[in-house]
Amino acid sequence: MSADSLSRTLQALADPTRRAILAQLALGDASVAELAQPFDMSVRAVSKHVGVLERAGLVSRSRDAQRRLSHLEASRFKEIDDWLADYRRFWDRNLDSLGAYLRTMQRRASGKKPGDPKARRKR
Repeated sequence: MSADSLSRTLQALADPTRRAILAQLALGDASVAELAQPFDMSVRAVSKHVGVLERAGLVSRSRDAQRRLSHLEASRFKEIDDWLADYRRFWDRNLDSLGAYLRTMQRRASGKKPGDPKARRKR
């Protein structure tokens, strides 16, 4: 994912209205009028939000007879998840280290040594 593409995607996801539109589209394709129903805003305003999502690659539009439907592009979320994977591994390592440190501190506070059978958890 290029930096510009990532910036557009993150910018699109930063708005709560656009995230709500994506949640609606996760349930199925919908017209802009259908997407606008839960919001206290005009169809035109929702259409602008859909346009931002479309430029970010999160939504595509197609025609179905007389209706123009918006469709969630789920593969785009895989790209975001892949980008976040490095950060997830970073936090997993840090949280694992924190957990080990807390267990050490608990053993010290209880006066038990790491090799002491009484220090093991009961199952």
